[in-house]
Amino acid sequence: MACPYLEYRQQFGEREFAEERAFCTAAEEFVQPMRADICNDRYDLDHERHCEIYREHADGAESGGDS
Repeated sequence: MACPYLEYRQQFGEREFAEERAFCTAAEEFVQPMRADICNDRYDLDHERHCEIYREHADGAESGGDS
């Protein structure tokens, strides 16, 4: 199962691209392809174990925080 915070977008704010790019809604920024591989659980990677952005956001949500 892919990370729930991963989206593919062609724009964010004033930034616009010809092709869709990986966007992390937890970090509110576009991410590199390697990060998207983690988000998509490719190559024996798991977003819950290998992504510090996901873990920080999940920990904050569990404790009632915003981040």
